[in-house]
Amino acid sequence: MSVEIDEEYRPREDEPFMNERQREYFRNKLLNWKDDILREAKETLQHLQDENQNHPDLADRASSETDRAIELRARDRQRKLIAKIDAALDRIEDGSYGYCEETGEPISLKRLEARPIATLSIEAQERHERRERVYRDD
Repeated sequence: MSVEIDEEYRPREDEPFMNERQREYFRNKLLNWKDDILREAKETLQHLQDENQNHPDLADRASSETDRAIELRARDRQRKLIAKIDAALDRIEDGSYGYCEETGEPISLKRLEARPIATLSIEAQERHERRERVYRDD
């Protein structure tokens, strides 16, 4: 049961929070983001396969290996990002999307627009980062 939303629609503060339109908007945003990542990964894989040639020059080979390592690290980060996107999609389905997992309060629409995989409100995220700094600095 999905509601149709037009491309111009943007969630607004004066609507009920996480109404059907907002959930559908964020579902589409997350799915499009995931599709973009998967498309880029496919292109990278193709690029890596095309690059998989022997470089007679040692410097060329070293440069190629460095590029390959960087691309593979980026792909690993994107794999983790896809897991976070999938988790956000699951939260949309179970009704917990958009609510801070620490306080239960709504996460601001601006924050969700900028970071649709957010699980903490800005305030909770800042507290979390402060605690991390304190423990890291010890």
